[in-house]
Amino acid sequence: MPTERLSARPLREPHPDRLSLDHPRRAEILAAHDAALARNEMGYSDPATGLFVMTAAYLAERDYCCVKGCRHCPYVR
Repeated sequence: MPTERLSARPLREPHPDRLSLDHPRRAEILAAHDAALARNEMGYSDPATGLFVMTAAYLAERDYCCVKGCRHCPYVR
């Protein structure tokens, strides 16, 4: 796959279409994402659903968007 350009957003800030600013558990989700980033882990367990969510840093390392709607996709503009 070709290398894509990353969004100008910081890796810790998901696009509002992927995690709305008014999501009731946004702060908790972002805290889990930040903790995974700090530990250099590929993802975290979503506090809202229990599903595994990949971090923006892990997704950025892949160099492409898989177009599956990842919450922390660093390519969504």
